[in-house]
Amino acid sequence: MCYTLLVVMMQEMEGKKDTKMVLTKPFSLESDTDSDPGYRAPNLLNRMLSLLKNVRPGSDLTNFQLPPLFNFPKSQLQCYGESVYCRGSDLLSKCNREQSPLERFTSVVAWSISTTRPTSFAVAPYNPILGETHHVSKGNLNVLLEQVSHSPPVSALHATDEKENIEMIWCQQPAPKFWGTSIEAQVQGKRQLKLLNHGETYEMNCPHLLIRILPVPRVNWVGNVNVRCLETGLVAELSYTSSHSFLGFGGNHRLIKGKILDSSSSKVLYEVEGYWDSKVKLKDANNGEVKVIYDAKEVISGLQAPIVKNAQSVWPTESALVWSELSQAILNNDWEKAREAKQLVEERQRKMMAEREAEGKAWTPKHFAVSQTKEGSWDCSPIHKWVPAAPIIA
Repeated sequence: MCYTLLVVMMQEMEGKKDTKMVLTKPFSLESDTDSDPGYRAPNLLNRMLSLLKNVRPGSDLTNFQLPPLFNFPKSQLQCYGESVYCRGSDLLSKCNREQSPLERFTSVVAWSISTTRPTSFAVAPYNPILGETHHVSKGNLNVLLEQVSHSPPVSALHATDEKENIEMIWCQQPAPKFWGTSIEAQVQGKRQLKLLNHGETYEMNCPHLLIRILPVPRVNWVGNVNVRCLETGLVAELSYTSSHSFLGFGGNHRLIKGKILDSSSSKVLYEVEGYWDSKVKLKDANNGEVKVIYDAKEVISGLQAPIVKNAQSVWPTESALVWSELSQAILNNDWEKAREAKQLVEERQRKMMAEREAEGKAWTPKHFAVSQTKEGSWDCSPIHKWVPAAPIIA
C-alpha cells in the first residue's frame, strides 16, 4: 500500500536524525560576495550553456532536472520561508502597531518589498518533494511550509504570530521558461497578510525572476506587483525594473517605481521610488514631502542561518533533513556523492508516486486543504488556526 511505503520513508528519515541537518545562510545583501562555499562552482556559464543547448526557446522548464552542480544547498521551500522569517528588523510588528489605515498600508508595502531577496547566477534551489515541509520560528512568528503538489509544483505557506494577532497565507507555483538568452521564472499564486486586530486583509503577488545568460550573466527580479487592502481600498502598483543601460552593461537592475492610491477615487496619494536592495522612498503627492519606508541594509543585511533547537522534534519531512546529505556534499564540493544523494531522494519520490497511481489514490497534504479553480489557479487553506512553535529557530 502507498501508506506502507510512506511509513517506510518516514522510518528511513527518522534514522537520519543522527545526521547533521544542514541549514545554510539565507541570501542577503552580502550574498554576491559572501555566499557559502557550495553556492558557486567553476565555469558555471559554460556549463549552463551546454546544459540548455538542446532546449528550445519557449520551453517550460518546470520539470527540468538540474544536476547538483547547479544547485545551492537548500530547497525552494527554505527560500520561500527565509523571505518571511530571516530579517534584521521586525517589520510585521510595525505593520500591526501603526495607528491609521494609510500608515499600516505603507508599512505592509515595505514588508512586501522586504520579501524580495538577492540570489546568485546559474544556481537554483532543489525542487521540493511532495509532502516536504519547512517549519521555523522567529520570536513569536511561527512559519510552516508544505509542498502540496509536485506536478505542477505548488508550495503553501502559513505563518502566525499569536501575540500580534497576525496571519500569513501564501500559495505559490513557479513556472520557469527558457527564451534562448534568458530564463524567466514566473511565480504564480496569491499572498495574503492579515492584521486580525484591525480586520484588514492585504493581498499581493510576487515579481518574476529573470535570469539573463547573454550578453551579460545576471539575475534580477522583474515585473509588476500589486498590493491591495480589501477593506480600505488602498492599492499599491509597483514595477520592478532596471535603469537604462547599454547592451546590458551598466545601469542599476534593482529599481522599484510605482504609486499608492485610493481605488475608490483613483487619487494618487504617494509616489514610490527606490531600489529594493537599498532604500525605497515615498513622495507625498500633496505636499512633496519625501520619507524612507524601506532600508534593505537594516532588513536583509548580515542574516544568519537558523539553528536546530530540538533535533528530536524535527519532523521527518523537514527540508533540512530530507536534503541533508546532498547539501553537505555540495558544501564539500563532493559532486559524485551529491549526485548519488540527489538520486536517492528522487527515486524514493518516484516509487511513492508510482504506487499511488497503481492504487488510484490522490495525495492529501497534511497541513493544508487544497483546491484548484477552473482557470488552473490554486487555493491553499491552512487546516489549523495557529502554527505551532518550531524546533528550528531563526
